[in-house]
Amino acid sequence: MKRNERIVLDSLEINRALSRVAHEVTERNQGLSDLAFVGIRTGGVHLAHRLAGRLKKIEGVVLPVGALDITLYRDDLYKKREQPTVRKTEIGFDITGKKVILVDDVLFTGRTIRAAMDELIDFGRPREIQLAVLIDRGHRELPIRAHYVGKSLPTAADEKVKVFLSEEGEEDRVVITNDAEN
Repeated sequence: MKRNERIVLDSLEINRALSRVAHEVTERNQGLSDLAFVGIRTGGVHLAHRLAGRLKKIEGVVLPVGALDITLYRDDLYKKREQPTVRKTEIGFDITGKKVILVDDVLFTGRTIRAAMDELIDFGRPREIQLAVLIDRGHRELPIRAHYVGKSLPTAADEKVKVFLSEEGEEDRVVITNDAEN
């Protein structure tokens, strides 16, 4: 851990938050029919798979999980000095008429979610889009809010929230840093 880094969620707390969110998804939707998860690359995809896995254990239902790469839908592409890395969007099921739960690791300004919804709509017309995030850190620039939040984490605008997950070869944790280099 770096000197200017503070752990705000450890592995156990992340697991608890995801279990709670999974139960909230079942309650809000009165079951799981016509439900699908779509994660925003990269952390959101891992979290979407984890949520689907929890719901399989709780309800015995296998839900489809897709992945979005919003790179080309971002509204700040013109600011990038380097060519962006575009990864694959993978939605191997029809989203038309489904309740789609969009999953991301951190909700900040809302711009990533706006881009994700724009791309998602290009794949069909879901009956409803719900939003699940592990961390909601505030500082919205767009009128977007999450339906499911693992943890609300008020932060200063100059702080960074980083989510580390085992799927990326890290120990599960969420940290806040104000390190100028990050």
